[in-house]
Amino acid sequence: MKILLSITLIVLAMNVSAQEVNKKIHDQVHNKDILINACTREGITTFPEFKEMYDPLYAAYIPDAATMIELKKLVKNEKIKIVLGTWCGDSKANVPNFFKILDALHFKEKNVEIIAVDGNKKAENGILDGLDVLRVPTFIVLDKKGKELGRIIEGPKTSLEGDLLAIYKKKS
Repeated sequence: MKILLSITLIVLAMNVSAQEVNKKIHDQVHNKDILINACTREGITTFPEFKEMYDPLYAAYIPDAATMIELKKLVKNEKIKIVLGTWCGDSKANVPNFFKILDALHFKEKNVEIIAVDGNKKAENGILDGLDVLRVPTFIVLDKKGKELGRIIEGPKTSLEGDLLAIYKKKS
């Protein structure tokens, strides 16, 4: 009986502390509904305002083949944090292409964390603490221990796959 009670209390505690994923709020800055905090890929790609650009851009994007061959050799067990705004034009334009690259690399979805921010580039519950995000989207590449290797902010300098390759080359 004590064990069952303990397990029940642990499960309740976990549920209370768990954040709502794909949380929708009304953003005062942009006067529209947005996603906030931790999101899933499915959550952002089915969010109506984000989806309208996501589907055609994802389908149309063709990453540079030579760059992708080099990237495939370097990608191991890194993690990537994507901080985006579902209201943001740069996020709508770059996130689909970034996912197309990750899919082509067979990057493990469990190693991708998506955080949506409001119009002030804030999220709740401290999930952005220490990330120093000023513009979105921000793609942060981390090693398996969580140390930042590099980031792509707002848009790429060369191409998304080219900038990603530069981050990976710096690591090795």
